Amino acid sequence: MAQAHGRTGPAIGLDAVRRTAPGLVNVYKSAAVSLEKNGLGGQRAAVYLVLDRSGSMRPYYRDGSVQALADRILGLSAHLDDDGTVPVVVFSTDVDAEAEISLDRHAGRIAEIVAPLGHMGRTNYHVAMDAVIDRHLDSGSTDPALVVFQTDGGPSNRLAAERYVCKSASLPVFWQFIGFGDPQSHHFDFLRRLDELAVPERRVVDNAGFFPAGSDPRGMSDATLYDRLLGEFPRWLAAAADRGVLPRRGAPPRPRQGARVEGEPVNFPRTDSRWH
Repeated sequence: MAQAHGRTGPAIGLDAVRRTAPGLVNVYKSAAVSLEKNGLGGQRAAVYLVLDRSGSMRPYYRDGSVQALADRILGLSAHLDDDGTVPVVVFSTDVDAEAEISLDRHAGRIAEIVAPLGHMGRTNYHVAMDAVIDRHLDSGSTDPALVVFQTDGGPSNRLAAERYVCKSASLPVFWQFIGFGDPQSHHFDFLRRLDELAVPERRVVDNAGFFPAGSDPRGMSDATLYDRLLGEFPRWLAAAADRGVLPRRGAPPRPRQGARVEGEPVNFPRTDSRWH
Protein backbone atom coordinates (compact mmCIF):
# COMPACT_ATOMS: atom_id res chain seq x y z
CA MET A 1 0.00 0.00 0.00
CA ALA A 2 1.21 3.52 -0.76
CA GLN A 3 2.44 5.38 2.28
CA ALA A 4 3.33 8.67 0.62
CA HIS A 5 2.26 11.94 2.17
CA GLY A 6 2.77 15.38 0.70
CA ARG A 7 3.79 13.99 -2.70
CA THR A 8 2.70 15.20 -6.10
CA GLY A 9 2.10 13.34 -9.32
CA PRO A 10 0.90 9.78 -9.87
CA ALA A 11 2.01 6.91 -7.66
CA ILE A 12 3.00 4.96 -10.80
CA GLY A 13 4.18 6.90 -13.84
CA LEU A 14 2.94 6.63 -17.40
CA ASP A 15 6.12 4.95 -18.65
CA ALA A 16 5.73 2.15 -16.10
CA VAL A 17 2.10 1.64 -17.12
CA ARG A 18 3.14 1.51 -20.79
CA ARG A 19 5.68 -1.21 -20.00
CA THR A 20 3.53 -3.39 -17.74
CA ALA A 21 -0.04 -2.74 -18.92
CA PRO A 22 -0.13 -1.10 -22.37
CA GLY A 23 -3.83 -1.90 -22.68
CA LEU A 24 -4.58 0.39 -19.74
CA VAL A 25 -2.77 3.50 -21.00
CA ASN A 26 -5.94 5.21 -22.22
CA VAL A 27 -7.90 4.64 -19.01
CA TYR A 28 -4.87 5.72 -16.98
CA LYS A 29 -4.77 9.00 -18.92
CA SER A 30 -8.52 9.52 -18.50
CA ALA A 31 -8.22 8.93 -14.76
CA ALA A 32 -5.49 11.58 -14.58
CA VAL A 33 -7.82 14.20 -16.04
CA SER A 34 -10.60 13.44 -13.56
CA LEU A 35 -8.22 13.39 -10.61
CA GLU A 36 -6.89 16.84 -11.48
CA LYS A 37 -10.40 18.15 -12.13
CA ASN A 38 -11.45 17.03 -8.65
CA GLY A 39 -8.40 18.42 -6.88
CA LEU A 40 -6.92 14.97 -6.25
CA GLY A 41 -3.59 15.28 -8.06
CA GLY A 42 -0.94 13.65 -5.86
CA GLN A 43 -3.51 12.09 -3.55
CA ARG A 44 -2.63 8.67 -2.17
CA ALA A 45 -5.23 6.04 -1.29
CA ALA A 46 -5.57 2.28 -1.06
CA VAL A 47 -8.08 1.21 -3.71
CA TYR A 48 -10.31 -1.84 -3.27
CA LEU A 49 -12.80 -3.39 -5.70
CA VAL A 50 -15.87 -5.25 -4.45
CA LEU A 51 -17.84 -7.28 -7.00
CA ASP A 52 -21.39 -8.56 -6.65
CA ARG A 53 -21.75 -12.19 -7.71
CA SER A 54 -25.42 -12.70 -6.96
CA GLY A 55 -27.43 -14.69 -9.47
CA SER A 56 -28.68 -11.66 -11.42
CA MET A 57 -25.08 -10.58 -12.15
CA ARG A 58 -24.45 -13.48 -14.55
CA PRO A 59 -24.96 -11.42 -17.76
CA TYR A 60 -22.49 -8.75 -16.64
CA TYR A 61 -19.75 -11.30 -16.07
CA ARG A 62 -20.55 -12.98 -19.37
CA ASP A 63 -20.46 -9.82 -21.52
CA GLY A 64 -17.25 -8.43 -20.03
CA SER A 65 -18.79 -5.53 -18.10
CA VAL A 66 -17.20 -6.61 -14.82
CA GLN A 67 -13.76 -7.08 -16.40
CA ALA A 68 -14.05 -3.65 -18.03
CA LEU A 69 -14.83 -2.06 -14.66
CA ALA A 70 -11.88 -3.85 -13.06
CA ASP A 71 -9.54 -2.54 -15.77
CA ARG A 72 -10.77 1.00 -15.23
CA ILE A 73 -10.35 0.78 -11.48
CA LEU A 74 -6.83 -0.57 -11.93
CA GLY A 75 -6.01 2.37 -14.18
CA LEU A 76 -7.24 4.75 -11.48
CA SER A 77 -5.39 2.89 -8.74
CA ALA A 78 -2.06 3.40 -10.51
CA HIS A 79 -2.37 7.10 -9.72
CA LEU A 80 -3.26 6.56 -6.07
CA ASP A 81 -1.27 3.52 -4.92
CA ASP A 82 2.23 2.47 -5.92
CA ASP A 83 1.94 -1.30 -5.59
CA GLY A 84 0.25 -1.84 -8.97
CA THR A 85 -2.47 -4.09 -7.56
CA VAL A 86 -6.10 -3.79 -6.51
CA PRO A 87 -7.48 -6.22 -3.93
CA VAL A 88 -10.75 -7.76 -5.16
CA VAL A 89 -13.53 -9.09 -2.95
CA VAL A 90 -16.20 -11.16 -4.72
CA PHE A 91 -19.37 -11.73 -2.74
CA SER A 92 -22.89 -13.10 -2.86
CA THR A 93 -24.44 -14.77 0.19
CA ASP A 94 -20.92 -14.99 1.65
CA VAL A 95 -17.50 -13.83 0.52
CA ASP A 96 -16.90 -16.04 -2.50
CA ALA A 97 -13.31 -15.02 -3.20
CA GLU A 98 -10.57 -12.62 -2.17
CA ALA A 99 -7.98 -12.05 -4.88
CA GLU A 100 -6.05 -9.32 -6.68
CA ILE A 101 -5.89 -7.78 -10.12
CA SER A 102 -2.59 -6.20 -11.09
CA LEU A 103 -0.98 -4.17 -13.85
CA ASP A 104 1.00 -7.22 -14.98
CA ARG A 105 -1.96 -9.59 -14.67
CA HIS A 106 -5.25 -8.01 -15.57
CA ALA A 107 -6.41 -9.31 -18.96
CA GLY A 108 -9.08 -11.93 -18.36
CA ARG A 109 -8.35 -11.87 -14.65
CA ILE A 110 -11.96 -11.58 -13.47
CA ALA A 111 -12.93 -14.72 -15.37
CA GLU A 112 -10.00 -16.51 -13.73
CA ILE A 113 -11.16 -15.47 -10.28
CA VAL A 114 -14.81 -16.46 -10.67
CA ALA A 115 -14.41 -19.59 -12.83
CA PRO A 116 -13.89 -22.03 -9.94
CA LEU A 117 -16.62 -20.54 -7.78
CA GLY A 118 -19.90 -22.34 -7.23
CA HIS A 119 -23.47 -21.17 -6.68
CA MET A 120 -24.26 -17.49 -7.28
CA GLY A 121 -26.22 -16.54 -4.17
CA ARG A 122 -27.84 -13.52 -2.55
CA THR A 123 -26.59 -9.94 -2.13
CA ASN A 124 -25.12 -9.61 1.35
CA TYR A 125 -23.22 -6.32 1.28
CA HIS A 126 -22.12 -6.63 4.89
CA VAL A 127 -19.97 -9.75 4.41
CA ALA A 128 -17.94 -7.98 1.71
CA MET A 129 -17.69 -4.79 3.77
CA ASP A 130 -16.41 -6.80 6.70
CA ALA A 131 -13.73 -8.39 4.51
CA VAL A 132 -12.56 -5.01 3.19
CA ILE A 133 -12.42 -3.46 6.66
CA ASP A 134 -10.41 -6.41 7.97
CA ARG A 135 -7.97 -6.26 5.07
CA HIS A 136 -7.45 -2.51 5.28
CA LEU A 137 -6.91 -2.46 9.04
CA ASP A 138 -4.67 -5.53 8.89
CA SER A 139 -2.56 -3.92 6.15
CA GLY A 140 -1.30 -1.24 8.54
CA SER A 141 -1.81 1.40 5.84
CA THR A 142 -2.15 4.97 7.03
CA ASP A 143 -3.69 6.04 3.72
CA PRO A 144 -7.45 6.35 3.26
CA ALA A 145 -9.25 3.56 1.46
CA LEU A 146 -11.39 4.16 -1.62
CA VAL A 147 -13.67 1.14 -1.96
CA VAL A 148 -15.40 0.77 -5.33
CA PHE A 149 -18.41 -1.40 -4.52
CA GLN A 150 -20.21 -2.74 -7.59
CA THR A 151 -23.69 -4.26 -7.33
CA ASP A 152 -26.81 -4.72 -9.42
CA GLY A 153 -29.29 -4.44 -6.56
CA GLY A 154 -29.97 -3.62 -2.95
CA PRO A 155 -28.66 -5.61 -0.01
CA SER A 156 -30.49 -8.76 1.07
CA ASN A 157 -29.97 -7.64 4.67
CA ARG A 158 -30.58 -3.89 4.69
CA LEU A 159 -30.17 -3.50 8.44
CA ALA A 160 -26.73 -5.12 8.41
CA ALA A 161 -25.59 -3.04 5.42
CA GLU A 162 -26.82 0.16 7.06
CA ARG A 163 -25.06 -0.74 10.29
CA TYR A 164 -21.77 -1.30 8.46
CA VAL A 165 -22.02 2.02 6.62
CA CYS A 166 -22.72 3.91 9.84
CA LYS A 167 -20.16 2.21 12.07
CA SER A 168 -17.39 2.32 9.48
CA ALA A 169 -17.79 6.10 9.21
CA SER A 170 -15.25 6.39 12.01
CA LEU A 171 -12.67 4.54 9.88
CA PRO A 172 -10.58 5.93 6.99
CA VAL A 173 -12.77 4.13 4.45
CA PHE A 174 -15.00 5.64 1.75
CA TRP A 175 -17.59 3.42 0.04
CA GLN A 176 -18.35 4.36 -3.57
CA PHE A 177 -21.24 2.20 -4.78
CA ILE A 178 -21.80 1.66 -8.51
CA GLY A 179 -25.06 0.18 -9.76
CA PHE A 180 -25.27 -2.03 -12.84
CA GLY A 181 -28.78 -2.14 -14.31
CA ASP A 182 -31.81 0.10 -14.84
CA PRO A 183 -31.04 3.38 -13.06
CA GLN A 184 -34.72 3.78 -12.12
CA SER A 185 -35.01 0.32 -10.60
CA HIS A 186 -36.42 0.11 -7.08
CA HIS A 187 -33.55 -2.30 -6.36
CA PHE A 188 -31.34 0.77 -5.91
CA ASP A 189 -33.65 2.50 -3.42
CA PHE A 190 -31.37 1.64 -0.50
CA LEU A 191 -28.34 3.17 -2.23
CA ARG A 192 -30.24 6.27 -3.33
CA ARG A 193 -31.20 6.86 0.31
CA LEU A 194 -27.66 6.69 1.69
CA ASP A 195 -27.70 10.45 2.28
CA GLU A 196 -30.62 9.95 4.66
CA LEU A 197 -28.23 8.32 7.15
CA ALA A 198 -27.86 11.58 9.02
CA VAL A 199 -24.55 13.16 10.05
CA PRO A 200 -23.65 13.29 12.90
CA GLU A 201 -26.71 11.57 14.41
CA ARG A 202 -26.18 8.25 12.61
CA ARG A 203 -22.54 8.48 11.49
CA VAL A 204 -19.65 10.81 12.19
CA VAL A 205 -19.18 11.73 8.51
CA ASP A 206 -20.87 11.03 5.17
CA ASN A 207 -18.74 8.08 4.05
CA ALA A 208 -20.61 6.66 1.06
CA GLY A 209 -21.78 7.63 -2.39
CA PHE A 210 -23.75 6.01 -5.19
CA PHE A 211 -24.23 6.38 -8.91
CA PRO A 212 -25.88 4.11 -11.50
CA ALA A 213 -23.80 2.99 -14.48
CA GLY A 214 -26.85 1.80 -16.42
CA SER A 215 -27.74 -1.46 -18.09
CA ASP A 216 -24.71 -1.19 -20.40
CA PRO A 217 -21.91 -0.15 -18.02
CA ARG A 218 -19.28 -0.51 -20.72
CA GLY A 219 -21.10 2.18 -22.68
CA MET A 220 -20.34 4.81 -20.03
CA SER A 221 -17.27 6.75 -21.16
CA ASP A 222 -14.10 6.58 -19.12
CA ALA A 223 -14.33 10.31 -18.43
CA THR A 224 -17.90 10.07 -17.12
CA LEU A 225 -17.16 7.01 -15.03
CA TYR A 226 -14.16 8.62 -13.35
CA ASP A 227 -15.92 11.95 -12.81
CA ARG A 228 -18.80 10.20 -11.07
CA LEU A 229 -16.52 7.83 -9.21
CA LEU A 230 -14.48 10.70 -7.78
CA GLY A 231 -17.27 13.23 -7.31
CA GLU A 232 -17.83 12.67 -3.58
CA PHE A 233 -14.40 11.40 -2.56
CA PRO A 234 -12.78 14.86 -2.16
CA ARG A 235 -15.63 16.06 0.06
CA TRP A 236 -15.24 12.98 2.23
CA LEU A 237 -11.47 13.52 2.52
CA ALA A 238 -12.04 17.07 3.76
CA ALA A 239 -14.87 16.15 6.14
CA ALA A 240 -12.99 13.15 7.49
CA ALA A 241 -9.97 15.34 8.20
CA ASP A 242 -12.17 17.91 9.95
CA ARG A 243 -13.65 15.21 12.18
CA GLY A 244 -10.31 13.58 12.97
CA VAL A 245 -11.00 10.41 11.00
CA LEU A 246 -8.04 11.29 8.75
CA PRO A 247 -4.98 13.45 9.36
CA ARG A 248 -5.07 16.70 7.45
CA ARG A 249 -3.31 16.44 4.11
CA GLY A 250 0.40 17.02 4.54
CA ALA A 251 0.29 16.26 8.26
CA PRO A 252 2.05 13.14 9.57
CA PRO A 253 -0.33 10.19 9.96
CA ARG A 254 -1.45 9.13 13.41
CA PRO A 255 -1.43 5.46 14.35
CA ARG A 256 -4.93 4.05 14.52
CA GLN A 257 -5.66 1.83 17.50
CA GLY A 258 -9.40 1.67 16.93
CA ALA A 259 -12.30 3.92 16.09
CA ARG A 260 -14.91 5.99 17.80
CA VAL A 261 -18.57 5.44 17.13
CA GLU A 262 -21.23 7.49 18.93
CA GLY A 263 -18.74 8.60 21.56
CA GLU A 264 -17.49 5.13 22.53
CA PRO A 265 -14.24 3.41 21.52
CA VAL A 266 -14.95 0.56 19.11
CA ASN A 267 -12.40 -1.85 17.72
CA PHE A 268 -12.98 -3.73 14.48
CA PRO A 269 -11.64 -7.25 15.04
CA ARG A 270 -11.95 -9.83 12.29
CA THR A 271 -15.48 -11.23 12.03
CA ASP A 272 -17.11 -9.18 14.76
CA SER A 273 -20.36 -11.06 15.34
CA ARG A 274 -22.00 -7.94 16.82
CA TRP A 275 -22.26 -6.57 13.29
CA HIS A 276 -24.25 -9.43 11.80
